[in-house]
Amino acid sequence: MSIQEISLSGRKKVVSNKEMTFLERMYLIAILKGLWITIKHFFRKKATIQFPEQVRTMSPVYRGQHMLKRDEEGRENCTACGLCALSCPAEAITMKAAERKADEKHLYREEKYAEIYEINMLRCIFCGLCEEACPKDAIYLTISKELVPANYNREDFIFGKDKLVMPLEMAIRNTQPQNAN
Repeated sequence: MSIQEISLSGRKKVVSNKEMTFLERMYLIAILKGLWITIKHFFRKKATIQFPEQVRTMSPVYRGQHMLKRDEEGRENCTACGLCALSCPAEAITMKAAERKADEKHLYREEKYAEIYEINMLRCIFCGLCEEACPKDAIYLTISKELVPANYNREDFIFGKDKLVMPLEMAIRNTQPQNAN
């Protein structure tokens, strides 16, 4: 006995309702096939590595930790436009904009800056869309091989500006001309 159904694509699909044999009802053949696959994989090289002792080689295009850039004078590039938060498919970025005061010109480039900038690393999928959406080139995913550190508290995975802003020494070092020997 066969029943014909129409699929969404408009093509007909034949569905068979044939009676199962005694061996098929016992699932003995299916169990033996599953055991055979398990036995085959038992003698193959293991994919697991012992992490602290062995370090996995990262891809050359690996996207690591997020970092908020500074300019050559040490001021933050982020203007809290919110495009990175809008482009994030995981909705991991939250920010709050504030107006720069007259005595804060040495800290921020523009009149508006991100007073609060947080990334929830548990939600982040490291896609890099925030990096591409930023018009001021303020956020980027580092090329370093640093992973998000393990922790027991969920609150420790919400990275604020204290963990995200580029250290001042690094900003100054990146703008100095390299010695050509």
